[in-house]
Amino acid sequence: MPITADDVRQSLLANDPEYRHLEDEHSRCESQLEEILRAPYHSSEDLALEVNLKKMKLRLRDRMELIVARHHHSLAHR
Repeated sequence: MPITADDVRQSLLANDPEYRHLEDEHSRCESQLEEILRAPYHSSEDLALEVNLKKMKLRLRDRMELIVARHHHSLAHR
């Protein structure tokens, strides 16, 4: 049975502290972003924070996907 990227993610969450940290940070950013978006009014600071959180989430996701790809590649070549 082929190993999927989701299988690799689950394994990394269980066994890789760096990946788990990135996932935690991504979730924290998502929570903050949801809080901002729920507010009925947005200040200029809120809008700037929203943009920064979205950029941070993308950077974190890119790093996480790089780790997944590296592990997936190494597992496929065993």
